[in-house]
Amino acid sequence: MSLLPVRFPARFSPRGDFMSAMPDIHTIRGKIGDGIRLDREDGLFLERSADLHDLGELANTVRQRKNGNLAWYNVNVHLNPTNVCAYRCTFCAFRADLKDPRAYRMTDEDVLARGAEARSRGCTEMHIVGGLHNKAPVEWYRHILELMHSHYPEIHLKAYTAVEWDWFERITNRPVERILADFRDAGLGSLPGGGAEIFDPVVRGKICEHKADGGTWLRVHEAAHRLGLRSNATMLYGHHEGPEHRIDHLMALRELQDRTGGFQTFIPLAFHPENTRMAHMPKPSSIADLRTIAISRLMLDNFDHIKAYWIMLGIPTAQIALSYGADDLDGTVVHEKIYHEAGSTSPQEITVADLRRLIVEAGREPVERDTLYRRVTRDPADPARWSIAA
Repeated sequence: MSLLPVRFPARFSPRGDFMSAMPDIHTIRGKIGDGIRLDREDGLFLERSADLHDLGELANTVRQRKNGNLAWYNVNVHLNPTNVCAYRCTFCAFRADLKDPRAYRMTDEDVLARGAEARSRGCTEMHIVGGLHNKAPVEWYRHILELMHSHYPEIHLKAYTAVEWDWFERITNRPVERILADFRDAGLGSLPGGGAEIFDPVVRGKICEHKADGGTWLRVHEAAHRLGLRSNATMLYGHHEGPEHRIDHLMALRELQDRTGGFQTFIPLAFHPENTRMAHMPKPSSIADLRTIAISRLMLDNFDHIKAYWIMLGIPTAQIALSYGADDLDGTVVHEKIYHEAGSTSPQEITVADLRRLIVEAGREPVERDTLYRRVTRDPADPARWSIAA
């Protein structure tokens, strides 16, 4: 079956009979109030015609219905094992060639040092993504998980995007299901959502021509879900895509979630053009950010959470997003490199106290979570010590 089946926009039958009313904000408001799923035409109307404040009001209604007044955060650290990458995506400022002076590949000592730091900070999660190193065997990527898990078993390892899993499949000629199961035995806890970009093949060809396509991304996540692994989903917006590409992307995610229920959260990712081969393009505005978050909340009715990733949005917009459908600010995010290389001006990290303050200022109740959205409780005498709430 095609990833994005052809959909005819006509609202009339071949005989010319009227089939259904064209969407407007009143009919969409009624659907939201009655818990009725929005269709593609509704989504396109929201993208092209809906007022920002109407979008915020409707998305906030759905957020409140799903999560009450809670806003989630976690204590996490990033690990980017290498920036060497076989692909040359035009939107990426992180990658380096093998002989580039910027190129690096972390040693076991580097990885363990990051793990020790994560433990000392009381991190519940390590987010592990990086480049597709031309000379690194798949065993090296597995070894990173095995090393971390053996020394710091309490830290959840959310590791490797679908693009990386597709690369592992290519260089080993093994099915991704077997590779995922093998890495799960080494300590893999869940999958991040990166690499989705935009599923439309024409747009994808302009920004990441050679890497895993949209169908492959969906296939990898479906395989992970079948193994009992949870995952996140993303969409990169604000480059060559249009409203129809964003809506079709969201609907493809929604269809997979209907089948598997394995997605935990959706993260809209704003394109940062600085230091990329698309540096001539403008960065998405805060208005575009809020519209995208709100529309995502309205279209993804089977996703429990929408994340306002403060690293990409900036802290002020992420705060406002908590009133436009988002219910999660992500976490402390120490050592993030990929988006900062592309011009993100947000801080390199943020403290728990600041996260909680930002959430309270936005009128929400802060709740610490682990990767799987279980509540975390801290030892008041030693905040680095934590447990999962009963």
